[in-house]
Amino acid sequence: MTGQTRVRKIFLGLGFMTGTLVFSSLVFDVQLVSEAEARIGRPMTPTSVAGVARRTTRRAIRRSTIYVSTLPRTCTTVIIDGTSLHHCGTTYYQSTGGRYVVVYVD
Repeated sequence: MTGQTRVRKIFLGLGFMTGTLVFSSLVFDVQLVSEAEARIGRPMTPTSVAGVARRTTRRAIRRSTIYVSTLPRTCTTVIIDGTSLHHCGTTYYQSTGGRYVVVYVD
């Protein structure tokens, strides 16, 4: 087999593979997305409502730098977005280790 024949067969094979990919993407609606595109900016689901809900609930409770060792007597335990908090008047506290941190609920 000559060099020219070998090159023709390679180009013919590449053309066949390209045609197959184009045909299958048109007929079967196959999307070729790289893994990096799927992780950055392109959700795998058509609408990413669940992801937005998770991100907003994580931002709803913000911790402060104010710590107390004991809670006031009038506290009740409440659960907000799956997080157990102590509600004392107008202030919310979250248990952390042996003390409590003031949190802000937005």
